[in-house]
Amino acid sequence: MAIAHALGREAALQLSNVVKTTPQYGALTPRYLTRVLQFKGLETGIYRVNKVVEGETPLDALCSQDLGRTTIPSGYVEYEAKPREYKLNAISAILNVDTKIGDLYGKPYDQTQEQLNLAIESLKERQESQLINNDDYGLLKNVSDNQRARARYGRPMPDDFDELLSKVWKEPSFFLAHPRAIAAFARECTRRGVPPSTTSAAGGVFISWRGVPIIPTDKLFVDGLKNPKSKAGKTNVLLIRTGEANRGVVGLYQTGLQNESSRGLNVRFRGIDDRGVASYLLSLYCSAAILATDAIAALEEVEVGDYYEYTQQPV
Repeated sequence: MAIAHALGREAALQLSNVVKTTPQYGALTPRYLTRVLQFKGLETGIYRVNKVVEGETPLDALCSQDLGRTTIPSGYVEYEAKPREYKLNAISAILNVDTKIGDLYGKPYDQTQEQLNLAIESLKERQESQLINNDDYGLLKNVSDNQRARARYGRPMPDDFDELLSKVWKEPSFFLAHPRAIAAFARECTRRGVPPSTTSAAGGVFISWRGVPIIPTDKLFVDGLKNPKSKAGKTNVLLIRTGEANRGVVGLYQTGLQNESSRGLNVRFRGIDDRGVASYLLSLYCSAAILATDAIAALEEVEVGDYYEYTQQPV
C-alpha cells in the first residue's frame, strides 16, 4: 500500500546533527617562501652583515716549490667600516572578541581560538608579502643592478632562466615566481619540446628547471595584483640562494618572545573592557638579509599572457 504522507526533509533536519568545518579563509596560501627560506633567530632584533671589501682575491698568496728563494706576500683582509644593519619590523594587529560569543557559542569549536587562528594566518600572509616587497628589506627591492635581467622577448624563456642561473651559480636554492609566470614558463618549455621536470620540496611538488625548483607565490604581483583579472600582465621572477653558511638570503626573526605562538610571533591578552570585549595584541617580528650580492637575481618585465594553439599531429 502506498504511503500518502511521510516526514519531510526540512522537518527531519531539525533533529539531526550538522557536521561543521572550521572557518575556511580563501585568501590563505601555502606560503612556500617561508618554508624554503632559511631563517636566523636574533636576540636583540638587530642583524649586522659584516662584509670583506671586495677584490679579485681577498689576500695575495704564493704557490711555489721553493719557499727559500721567494718572498711570501703579506697583508691583511679589509672589512667594511660601516656594515649594513637589519632591524626587525613588527607586523601587528589587535583582535577583539566578544566574551558572550565564546560563552554561548563555543561548541564544537572555540570561537576565540578560531578568531586567533585566522588573525595569525593573516599576519603570516603579510609577512611573506613584506619579505618580497618591503621598501627597506624586501628581496625584490634589494637585488643589485648587475643581478637584474629583462626577459628577452617578454615571455619567460628557458634562456632567461638560464641567465638567472648564470648570476646565482653558487648553489642556487630555488626560483620564486607568481603561478601565472610559472604557467607561462611551462608553456614556453612545452612549445620547445623541453617540458620541465618536477621535484619535491617543502612538502610540495613543483616543476623545476635545471634541477632547481620553481616555488609559487602570489606576492610577486602581476601588474601590482595578486589575482589579476586580465590574462595579460607583467611580473618578476627571482632566483635565490638561501642560508647563512652559503652566504645567501636569510629570513630574520626574534627569539625568546613571551607568549610566543610560532616563530617570531606572539599573542598578548590585553584585557576585557566594560562591554565584555576581550582584546588580543598580535605581533610578528621579521626582516630579511642578503649576505652576498650574487645570492639573488631578478628577471624583470616578464609577460604572462601569451598562449599558443597546438596543431594535433596524426597518430
